[in-house]
Amino acid sequence: MSTTDRELRIGMVGYAFMGAAHSQAWRTVNRVFDLPARARMALICGRDTGKVADAADRLGWDAYTTDWRDLINRDDIDVVDVCTPGDSHAEIALAALAAGKHVLCEKPLANTVAEARAMTAAAETARAAGVRSMCGFNYRRVPAVTMMRQLVADGRLGVIRHVRATYLQDWIVDPQFPLVWRLQKDRAGSGALGDIGAHIIDLTQFVTGQRITGVSAVTETFVKERPLPAESSGLAATVDGSASPTGPVTVDDAAVFVARLDGGALATYEASRFATGRKNALRVEINGSLGSVVFDLERLNELEFYDATRPGAEQGFSKILVTEGDHPYMSAWWPPGHIIGYEHSFTHEMRDFIEAVATGVDPAPSFADALQVQLVLDAVTRSAEIGSSWTEVEPTLAAVAV
Repeated sequence: MSTTDRELRIGMVGYAFMGAAHSQAWRTVNRVFDLPARARMALICGRDTGKVADAADRLGWDAYTTDWRDLINRDDIDVVDVCTPGDSHAEIALAALAAGKHVLCEKPLANTVAEARAMTAAAETARAAGVRSMCGFNYRRVPAVTMMRQLVADGRLGVIRHVRATYLQDWIVDPQFPLVWRLQKDRAGSGALGDIGAHIIDLTQFVTGQRITGVSAVTETFVKERPLPAESSGLAATVDGSASPTGPVTVDDAAVFVARLDGGALATYEASRFATGRKNALRVEINGSLGSVVFDLERLNELEFYDATRPGAEQGFSKILVTEGDHPYMSAWWPPGHIIGYEHSFTHEMRDFIEAVATGVDPAPSFADALQVQLVLDAVTRSAEIGSSWTEVEPTLAAVAV
């Protein structure tokens, strides 16, 4: 545990799924890593007074507020952690950066390319004044994924030729599942594409060091109408069993696309929230001229590695158990063979963010990195709208708003 007296006072906006995950990480990070600053969970923000008060007590925050502007305007907040739906990312992050607060923003960075460009430009301006920003793609911080990247960077796979990435869930298979915010374009920006597809886009580019330059895509919305949540419609289920009010689903349920990477590799991507039986199934396979490597989130502490340079009689996929002390991040945890889980990826994320802010270096992924993912999402959407036509990904630096 660090003995430093420096404190980073965290203000977090949002307290649901991601808010709980981030809170666990902020609570834990200084208890397992020796860092140049300590995170203090100073203030949590949410619109509902009762719910945010409960969240503050349950998740370990010093105080709460119902106005994110109050959080940003306070002098005793150093970091603003944005864990809200995508439609408020830009407004909150831009205000925080303008106020000189360091910003950690959940993925995807924004709902539109225009918003992401404005956020990236603001982050670059703030950077000149020593203000840091990062987008929260937590799967980069899974030790096996970080090691996967190192195997590629060290040339163990040779020339990268194929990338295969899938992220499959099934939580909205039931057509009676209500029309929550993640199924509304004005709140979420997109559906499976932005929610889980963004993860595999970032993850594959992170691992390979290559960027997606063009795509050909199809998307589908399988259930077009869904029951309105009771709190949205103002109506409870009818006593006589008549149909509840419904509303249109305005996002994709699934997205599939092929892509080219700037290093010459071909790639396939599949993101679906209609893969019946798949709860949170993320899998990435990288094939190169000298070998292949596979990561499966359901076996988070393992990699499958094929070394084509070994004698023919010894070839075959082997398992690497990524739990040794010299594996990425693992020295802070348990003895070899003692596995870690999903929540640790967020603790590692906070570890890297605190380290960067406290030492004055740029954390990654930057807002510019997240903008590039947003541009891929946009290209996929445009390709699907015009019928799978090949669509180039716009360059990151084009027409950056100021």
